[in-house]
Amino acid sequence: MEHNRPSESSHSSGSSSSPLPTGATGATGAYRRWRIVTLVIAGLVLMIVGLFMAFLYLSPERAARMALESGRKQAGLIWKEVVLPGGLACVYLEGGSGKPLMLLHGFGANKYSLVGLAQFLTPHYRVIIPDLTGFGESAHPLEADYSPPAQVERVRHLAQALGISRLHLGGNSMGGQIAMAYGALYPKEVESLWLLNPAGVWSAPQSEFQKIFAETGRNMLLVRNEDEFKQLLAFTMSKPPLIPGPIIGVFAQERIRNLPLEERVFPQILAYSVEERVAGMAIPSLIVWGDQDRTLHSATPEILHKLLPRSKVIVMPGLGHLPMLESAQECAEDYLRFRKALAGP
Repeated sequence: MEHNRPSESSHSSGSSSSPLPTGATGATGAYRRWRIVTLVIAGLVLMIVGLFMAFLYLSPERAARMALESGRKQAGLIWKEVVLPGGLACVYLEGGSGKPLMLLHGFGANKYSLVGLAQFLTPHYRVIIPDLTGFGESAHPLEADYSPPAQVERVRHLAQALGISRLHLGGNSMGGQIAMAYGALYPKEVESLWLLNPAGVWSAPQSEFQKIFAETGRNMLLVRNEDEFKQLLAFTMSKPPLIPGPIIGVFAQERIRNLPLEERVFPQILAYSVEERVAGMAIPSLIVWGDQDRTLHSATPEILHKLLPRSKVIVMPGLGHLPMLESAQECAEDYLRFRKALAGP
């Protein structure tokens, strides 16, 4: 009996056919194309990152300026300048519309320390953030008076130049001290105060910073080199924002250049207590405190609360001396609720 053998052509066809179904072959091709695209994208990303890092290290000043300008634009703020009485140039940021809200930065800082906070406020208010005299891009007269009352007069001149007769005031640290001095000197011109870890309450127990200063004479708020600036960031904030090393270097150099003036300003801050001046002041006030503040003592907000009959205290857990940098959106939301309550139903 004869057995049929598979034809040669059939055998050839069987050996050359793909071991995978047609759909699987298509999937394999798609996977290969996906891998190629992914590798190309990854290569482009690496190239962009490499170029950015090169730019960051080769031109840190330009990179720092671009970062600051990006934040300013995101907040809807415009860079402006005015000459105050006496010929002092005052640089400030302004944006938004509505009732005027002026924000004052702390010792050693400048207007850009409040830009992250401002981005949540410009949709609601006309926000003005000056560089206080002696800081940032404003005039730096070495022999000027830098006491809080003297700074109040300059801030008031700025408000008048902008056509503002009544305003809401906010400030951090030294800026909060100046805001309270403004309210004490011109209570009819201040609608409310927003005090973010404010200075000027010197009856409080010594803070960690004050103990170090008293025992060693070292002022950790002054910057003589880049390492001290890095230590300052770690000391004043529990949750500092991520800042690339080269940009930290740029910011450190600004502080180092301003050291002779800041050495003159600091004793004038210490010499001015707000306590007797604000006792019984009826201006509505929101006192905000980062409970990990190592610069000023945690008893400060309660002391102020007792002095200011229309005040409210919000303690922010896990934050340090600069809550508006460490948790800008949460700070802004608390303030918006405070202002809404002031407006009433």
